[in-house]
Amino acid sequence: MVRVRPLISPRRILLPALCAAVAAGCATAPEKPAPPLKPDAAALTIVAEIALQRGDCRTASETYAKAALLASAPVAQRASEVGLACEDLPAAWTSVRRWRELAPQSREAQAMYATVALKLYRIADARAAVKAYFNETAPLKEGPGAKSAAGGDRGLAELVTLLLEECEPPEVFAALHGVIDTAGAPPARLTLLGELALEAYDARAAQGYALRAVRKSPKDYRANRLLARAYVVLGEPAEAIAAAQALMREEPQRGMFELADLYQALGRVEEAHQELERLRASDAPRTEVDRRLAVLAFDSGDLREAQQRFAALAESGGANESALMYLSDIAAREGDVDAALAGYGKLADSSLALQARERAAALLLASHREAAALALFQGYARQHPEDVIDLTVAEAQVLGSHGRAAAALKLLDTALRSHPEHPALEYQRAIALEQAGQVSEAVQALERLLAQRPGDPTVLNALGFTLADHHLQLPRAQSLIRRALAQMPDNPAVLDSLGWVRLRRGDAAGAVPPLERAYGISHDAQIAAHWGEALWATGRHEAARKVWAEALARNPGSKSLRTVVARFIPNAK
Repeated sequence: MVRVRPLISPRRILLPALCAAVAAGCATAPEKPAPPLKPDAAALTIVAEIALQRGDCRTASETYAKAALLASAPVAQRASEVGLACEDLPAAWTSVRRWRELAPQSREAQAMYATVALKLYRIADARAAVKAYFNETAPLKEGPGAKSAAGGDRGLAELVTLLLEECEPPEVFAALHGVIDTAGAPPARLTLLGELALEAYDARAAQGYALRAVRKSPKDYRANRLLARAYVVLGEPAEAIAAAQALMREEPQRGMFELADLYQALGRVEEAHQELERLRASDAPRTEVDRRLAVLAFDSGDLREAQQRFAALAESGGANESALMYLSDIAAREGDVDAALAGYGKLADSSLALQARERAAALLLASHREAAALALFQGYARQHPEDVIDLTVAEAQVLGSHGRAAAALKLLDTALRSHPEHPALEYQRAIALEQAGQVSEAVQALERLLAQRPGDPTVLNALGFTLADHHLQLPRAQSLIRRALAQMPDNPAVLDSLGWVRLRRGDAAGAVPPLERAYGISHDAQIAAHWGEALWATGRHEAARKVWAEALARNPGSKSLRTVVARFIPNAK
């Protein structure tokens, strides 16, 4: 008879029972669990690089961040660079903190740390890194411990350039203002900080830097030019004009267009035109005069003259990419969609590619050609994967402004899975929620973003305006907007928000001054709509009509402006 071996030995079955019966002499030591495998930095680096080659940026960034915690400074540096390039800010922050810890003497590590800190709106951390960056500046040979002013200024210019590649001017200025030593600073350093202040919407600070630079070097061209522009933003036209005229006397060649440019910035179109015609009769470069006349005509709403001037420039060979963009914009404003699309198409691979594709996509969406519109963005994404965040935000803006907020939200949610917690995507998502009519969700999204970025003036303003626009928590809305304005006192969008919340609270007279100033800085159609509405509420109907008429001449296609005008003047054309 064939005997079949049992699958489990009876002995193995009986053993536990026997051990239980005779525990003292039969207990067996349990097997020790295998020690957990330790992550290997080299292996993680290889995995990260493979992910990067495959286009999986999130895996590459997060894996590199793990490797950075285990490896040397070069690996942490590479991890920081990958995290930032992939716009994975949590991973970049982990990596760059490790790099800075391993290489505290590295100026490159300090600069990268400041960059990522600013993108996360960690201003105090960024300022600490800026201080360390300049403490590590190599001393000069002029004497023990001495540092070259020129070398320091070069270092400052390099740092500002690096930071502005990734961050907005208000953030960069917040990191540098009061940190950079300006005691005895040369005009170049003061002027650079002043220019940054002006970009950061703080004209008073810009004026202060410029005046100090001019006192040190009264004929310094850049400093005087900065001073004139600060006067414009501050609403001091007489001082601005005097500064521009002084520039033209001191630097007749470099400064020949200063007065014309200043008149245009002040909104004094006729005087700007007269000054350009005077220059045309002189020895000024004719092409440059004609280009400025064309831009002036466009900005003032005279599209026929602008089109003729830009076309003449093109025929004479004096047109550049900017001129072609203007011609395309003119065609779009006049309703010649085919001509506009053809023009934007010629710019699709130029230095203005993203703007051209965005405007073309808007026209296509308005014509119900959504697939063609999205193809423009997809084509750009294939050519410029490094611009994925800017591209996604641009696409979401176009979709949201053309009634496709749901599609914008889907796009942003997908992007956030690859770029977790990215503030630009989170911010645009809040805007899309509001456009979709989900006001409560939009407010909640902005509240979360503000909790992550306390003090960020852009988020403060967005939350304040959203609350005011929907008649919610008006006292708090005004408080939020004032906090934003304290940091960016000359930002026209924030000034507009302040006027708007005052109007919502029934203070029409108090709303007029900030709205008037905001429009004087930017000549934005939405601001003109609000300013006119505030004027109307105070009983100044003719003044409101004048504001709206001028704004419509500049921006005839503004739907929001036309809607407001139609509400107050039903028979207006």
